[in-house]
Amino acid sequence: MDTEQLLIDEQAIQIKAKLFRGFADPSRLMLIEVLRNGKRSVGELVEITGLSQPNVSNHLRCLADCDLVKKERDGRYIYYRLSDTRITMILQKSEQLLSEVAKGVYDCTRYESKK
Repeated sequence: MDTEQLLIDEQAIQIKAKLFRGFADPSRLMLIEVLRNGKRSVGELVEITGLSQPNVSNHLRCLADCDLVKKERDGRYIYYRLSDTRITMILQKSEQLLSEVAKGVYDCTRYESKK
């Protein structure tokens, strides 16, 4: 493998890692899960998730900056939705994978959630 190919592969890995960091935070993942069912306002997301309004807004800003969610204005409200149907497909595939490897993931101590 030449140096240029190695550089391209490293860049691709870094971009993929950034994509998965969008899904890695439990609050962001909860918002993404809720948005699987359609567009929602910040107020609706606060009510459904139990997260604070500033927390929801911060995570939505992060997800929007990474193009994982889109926002659209309807009158005086802004609604958020998933930017691409493939996000739902990624979640479905992860659920299928988890159904097979759940015990290993559950028992894994290397990726403990911060509380």
